[in-house]
Amino acid sequence: MTKNADSRAPVAILGPTGYTGLELIEIVARHPRMRVAYLGSARTPAPRIDAEFPRLAGRMGEGVSAECRAIDHDAIAAEGGGCKLAFLCLPHEAAMEHAPPLLARGVKVVDLSAAYRIRDTAVYERAYGHHHTDPKNLEHAVYGLTEFAREQVRSASLVANPGCYPTVAALALVPLLRTGLIVPDSIVINAASGVSGAGRSPKQNLHYPEANENFSAYGIGVHRHQPEIAQSLRTFGTTALPAAVGAGSRDPLFVPHLLPLERGILETIYAEPAGAGIDTARVQDCLKQAYRGERFVVVREGAEAPTLRDVQRTNMVHLSARVVGGRVVVVGVEDNLVKGASGQAVQNANLMLGLDETEGLM
Repeated sequence: MTKNADSRAPVAILGPTGYTGLELIEIVARHPRMRVAYLGSARTPAPRIDAEFPRLAGRMGEGVSAECRAIDHDAIAAEGGGCKLAFLCLPHEAAMEHAPPLLARGVKVVDLSAAYRIRDTAVYERAYGHHHTDPKNLEHAVYGLTEFAREQVRSASLVANPGCYPTVAALALVPLLRTGLIVPDSIVINAASGVSGAGRSPKQNLHYPEANENFSAYGIGVHRHQPEIAQSLRTFGTTALPAAVGAGSRDPLFVPHLLPLERGILETIYAEPAGAGIDTARVQDCLKQAYRGERFVVVREGAEAPTLRDVQRTNMVHLSARVVGGRVVVVGVEDNLVKGASGQAVQNANLMLGLDETEGLM
């Protein structure tokens, strides 16, 4: 299809000056059925996005303005014939401020913050340290782990885009939990992410002399993604209620680490087999069957585990499983800014707009 302003769905990106905003702009700029009609920033004065990110100069797409504007809900709903959807790359509290008026104006929302991911507001408030101000919309928000929530996403007006670490963890573990191959309360997730996962705001531990040639664990068992991982496994990890991971069992232990590189997540996940006779062939076959026909999940053949270079700057997740020393070991990798954030957001937006799920991502 010809890429022109009339045939492509107009969308808004709010909070475009962070890493996920940049990634979204670049994906949408090459998208055949979607265009950026509105860049909304809370900064005063609002910047030109090609001055903020010079790499975007001349790459925004035909008829797309590089000027950011103040976030105006009425203007977003009217721009380009009416933005059909808005991506929120905003802090959690700001997302809860802007999602309700956009939804009220008929603009669909994909939220890349954690504002609508955790169903229990008390759990959310403990994890994020502030009050949840929009429980009404939380009730109908769809958790957009696309491979397991595809039909719900299609009909959703508000999608909570999953976190980067939880995406890999769920894709690696849900099939094994559904088929009863692993003991739910034995799961340990060792995960390592590039520094872009912490966002663009300066932090001392991300300063180059601190992060370079270094490797560190942080947030052991208390990271904000811990309850999201537990919830996603409860939600998707069984085909019938009660959930496979829930009351009376231990939540997975999640241990994140900081890698001295820009982007990518690698998770090495351990669990006890749920019975005798569970071997490498069986766990690998479980993953292969689960993701047969999925465009963005690759189950690797053979003994070689996937690496970050296999997935960087793609919307892919690569998985490999084996049984070693009486334990199931799954290795999963993704690009935290693409499948772990902006790419998965576009994957969800495609479905919400009635487009092919892979548009702009292959």
